[in-house]
Amino acid sequence: MLTRRALLISATALLPLPLAAPAFAQSDGPIQVVATFSILGDMVKRIGGEHVAVKTLVGPNGDAHVYQPTPADARTVSEAEILVVNGLEFEGWLDRLVDATDFDGMRVVATAGIKPISFDDDHDEHHDEHDEHDEHEEHDEHDEHDEHDEHEEHAEHDEDEEHEEHAEADHDDHHHGAFDPHAWQSLANAVVYVDNITAALSQANPANATDFYQNRAAYVAEIEALDAEIREIMEGLPADHRTVVTSHDAFQYFARYYGLTFVAPQGLSTESEASAKDVAHLIEQIREQGIRAVFVENIGDSRLLERIADETGAGIGGTLYPGALSGPDGPAGTYLDMMRHNATTIAQALNP
Repeated sequence: MLTRRALLISATALLPLPLAAPAFAQSDGPIQVVATFSILGDMVKRIGGEHVAVKTLVGPNGDAHVYQPTPADARTVSEAEILVVNGLEFEGWLDRLVDATDFDGMRVVATAGIKPISFDDDHDEHHDEHDEHDEHEEHDEHDEHDEHDEHEEHAEHDEDEEHEEHAEADHDDHHHGAFDPHAWQSLANAVVYVDNITAALSQANPANATDFYQNRAAYVAEIEALDAEIREIMEGLPADHRTVVTSHDAFQYFARYYGLTFVAPQGLSTESEASAKDVAHLIEQIREQGIRAVFVENIGDSRLLERIADETGAGIGGTLYPGALSGPDGPAGTYLDMMRHNATTIAQALNP
């Protein structure tokens, strides 16, 4: 169930927004809202209902990590009354896009009030997993270093400013800041997202605030019910069948919330490149722990995971949705469908 701390944060989010926001002219038409990617767009639609017209910049099955804004997107943002963003530096292209527009509406950061997982904490956990295997390696002196340090072509550029971008990619935080931005992978965090959106819509259109809060209450009830459902599913997994291998490191909130371990050859961004050492460690871990399945993602290239599966004998457990919904006819057409699909896909593949 959702924690008391999460509920307190949610209650705080329902207070009027503390930052100054533009005054909105009241009209009979819906509020023009732009959401940066499909998960946020779905949440806004659930809360706003008929009172919002939502456009999403990165649509279903789209990868926000590699998104490139277009002139049409700039026009869309210019016309928006509200711009809903994830924050935590997830949308590395956002400031550039907004700067290219005359947007003067309300900018809503959906993660405001969430305690994020720091990149260092996330990274350290992966090092701990790798260190368990390092007694099999010849170079023990490298145990405390990043798993990418052996790449000579990158090491020789460490002090070269021209190659800082590549160095960042090799440390798994390419295009992200100090925190893991994939906070929607926790249903407790989802309530905070919902409350931030509800507060913004109510401030923009007070006449329909009652509807927004009623929609919010119904949505949160569904989130809490799904949380209980997923928790029961995950508690059914044996202790030695709780490691999930996927493409990039987007599931740490889910992992912490439901007591799983997620490992991935790529970092926090799909643009990060997996090193040969990372892949070798992962293959060794899969073999030693007898991991039954690996999972591809709807927004990533599946070839590396398919090669790892071939080399280890693990099966492909299915497709997970880390940061984009499926199309409306797919298994993850809404945020709640996405979370349920991911949980059931993992459990079905890992259960002995």
